[in-house]
Amino acid sequence: MDNLFFKNIEKKTGVNMNEILQLASSLQNANFKDEKTVREVVRRVSQIANRPIKKELEDKIVKTIVNDGRKLDFNTISKMMNEKK
Repeated sequence: MDNLFFKNIEKKTGVNMNEILQLASSLQNANFKDEKTVREVVRRVSQIANRPIKKELEDKIVKTIVNDGRKLDFNTISKMMNEKK
């Protein structure tokens, strides 16, 4: 993809695109029914987005993904992090 495109996203969001691409790559073969795996991904997204989350919210996100079969991607987790409790 176009480096200028990524640079613009980085500038607007403050999120490093290399980190997002690495995360996306690691998600390709991940087991999203495994709580430990999902918890690690949620923590990584929180770290990349520079949005610390409380344990209760982390638990809610993990439970939703593992038990309810919600699709796991950066956008889904980001939306859940922004939802009101």
